[in-house]
Amino acid sequence: MGRKVAAALGWTFFDSGLLYRALTWLAQRRGVTLDDVAGLVALARNLDVRVQPPSVPDGRDADVLLDGVDVTWELRSPAVDRAVSVVAAVPAVREALVAPQRRAVGEMPAVVAGRDIGTVIFPDAMLKVYLEASLEERARRRARELAARGVAVDLDAVRQDLARRDALDSARACAPLQAAPDAVWLDTERRGPDEVAAQIVALWRARSGGQC
Repeated sequence: MGRKVAAALGWTFFDSGLLYRALTWLAQRRGVTLDDVAGLVALARNLDVRVQPPSVPDGRDADVLLDGVDVTWELRSPAVDRAVSVVAAVPAVREALVAPQRRAVGEMPAVVAGRDIGTVIFPDAMLKVYLEASLEERARRRARELAARGVAVDLDAVRQDLARRDALDSARACAPLQAAPDAVWLDTERRGPDEVAAQIVALWRARSGGQC
C-alpha cells in the first residue's frame, strides 16, 4: 500500500519494519539470542541497510541489502516473522534504531510504513493513516503472499503468528502499536489495494491543497 501511494505521488517509500527484520535476521545468523540485549543493541548500532529498486523480476518490490548482500526474501521468512516482534519490543533496540529510520528518509518527501511511525518516528507528519483489517483477513493476505513465493503455509499457523505479534506489539512498554491521536483510520476489509491507495492519495491532496 505504501509503495502504491509513493508511486502515485512520485515520492520515496520506506518500510521501517525492514530494519527490525534485518536486525532479527542478522542476530539469528550471528547466534545472538533474543534475550541478549547488549548483543542486539550492538548489532543495531552498526546496522547497514539499503533499499533500492528491484533488480530481479521475482515479485519483490525492492532490493534490501544488508552490508551489501541481497537479503530481500530472507527478511520475510517464517523464522524472522516469529522473532521480529520480540526484538522490536526491546526498548534499547528501538532507541538505537530511531536515528537510522529518520536518516533513511532524510529531507525527501516520503511515504513511511511502520507500527510506531506516527507516534514516535515522525510524530509531526502532515498526514498519518492507520490501516486496519480483521485478523482473519490479514492472515489470508499473508498466506497468499507466502504461497506466491513458494513457501508452504498453514493458515492457522499464520493466524496464530499474527495474533501473537499483535499482542506483543500492543503490550510492549516502549512505542506500542497504536494509532496516533490525529491519524485517519481506514478499514481495508474487503477493499482492493488500488481503492485504498487512491483514497490515501486523495486525503493527502486535500490536506496539502493539491500539492505533491
